[in-house]
Amino acid sequence: MTTAEAAPTAESATAVPPPGTVGPAPGATPPRTPLVARAAAELIGTALLVAVVVGSGIQATELTKDVGLQLLANSTATVFGLGILILLLGPVSGAHFNPVVTLAEWWTARRGGAGVTAREVAVYVPAQIVGAIVGAILADAMFGEPLVKWSTHDRSAGHLLLGEVVATAGLILLIFGLARANQLRFASVAVASYIGAAYWFTSSTSFANPAVTIGRAFTDTFAGIAPGSVLGFIGMQLIGAVIGLALVSLIFMPGQPAE
Repeated sequence: MTTAEAAPTAESATAVPPPGTVGPAPGATPPRTPLVARAAAELIGTALLVAVVVGSGIQATELTKDVGLQLLANSTATVFGLGILILLLGPVSGAHFNPVVTLAEWWTARRGGAGVTAREVAVYVPAQIVGAIVGAILADAMFGEPLVKWSTHDRSAGHLLLGEVVATAGLILLIFGLARANQLRFASVAVASYIGAAYWFTSSTSFANPAVTIGRAFTDTFAGIAPGSVLGFIGMQLIGAVIGLALVSLIFMPGQPAE
């Protein structure tokens, strides 16, 4: 859930380029990191992220009946958990934890930038999906819930789908925009903060992640999503990613030489 043209924390694994030079691309993973290690980082990172989201949601509903306080607890835990995971695993895999981020980075690489290859996409995305499912099951196990129980939380309304477009477009704009502006050192804080804010300003509470969406269908708890709503959410997330990349190209155009 966190990188694009260059991994959010890719700078921590490579030398800082001199002023005026172009550094590593956002989602670009550090050199000499075996693919198996990167896949493990993506799987474990996504699993822990979903465990944080689902687990804090279960905990919140057990502590209070106030839905606003439940969402506050859920979003706060997610902000801290995501920020820590990016710091920890960014130097290994780029800390994507999100298929739309991985696909956006692959698209950037196809157009001449740095990023993941098609082979890496084929490894990252399944790892993220499996990790998300494992994370949901782990959270349910920790709180004594049924290990797998399909969610009954319908999220198919049109305004929720619009919320997913906005949430995902903003996430991609943020990650790739930070990369274009050479501000990736702030990615762990910025991305976590954005997701925390989007919990509140989007109607969908900002899933913005196909793997997390799939994982959350496996738990019939506060953070769940009904299986029938999953495809709609994923479709809107993909549309949001395209819009986000288009906004990056528009806003962060390369400067023209002075005449």
